[in-house]
Amino acid sequence: MAKVAVVFHSGYGHTQRVAQFVAEGASAELITIDANGDITDAQWATLDAADAVIFGSPTYMGMASWQFKKFADASSKRWFTSAWKDKVAGGFTISASPSGDKLSTIQYFITLSQQHGMIWVGQPAMNDGIINRIGSNSGVMAQVGPTSPAEDIPQGDLDTAKAYGARVASIAAKLKA
Repeated sequence: MAKVAVVFHSGYGHTQRVAQFVAEGASAELITIDANGDITDAQWATLDAADAVIFGSPTYMGMASWQFKKFADASSKRWFTSAWKDKVAGGFTISASPSGDKLSTIQYFITLSQQHGMIWVGQPAMNDGIINRIGSNSGVMAQVGPTSPAEDIPQGDLDTAKAYGARVASIAAKLKA
């Protein structure tokens, strides 16, 4: 079984809810980036020991939150030693509008993973109107209205997140074997 970690920032609880479903699918440990953009030394150690890392952030103004970007910049210490090279990577995001420029956030995660020499796992699920309803093949994209609570995230988006977590964990286990 592969060790998977889900590292994410959530401003209002929406990204946290999606992260919980991704982690459930992957049997992963959740690592929350705090409001200052930081994680603990123990959480860094968890990421270093993981076989797969799944990144998550809300999409704010067409990009990952500044807290996630601070975390990503801090990961450069791992880049210097190639600590995350050949780990499996994936990502997810949520925004208030159907587009919300979520693809920019997913592409940022892809670029971050490639900077580290990681192996990106996409979302293969076909859009059936429920699973992968937004139609992203690059990672998980979820959407809920701007004034809606996290509990209103469509179940199909959460099911997509759970299935994606399982896929990332499965690929990591295959590569580990």
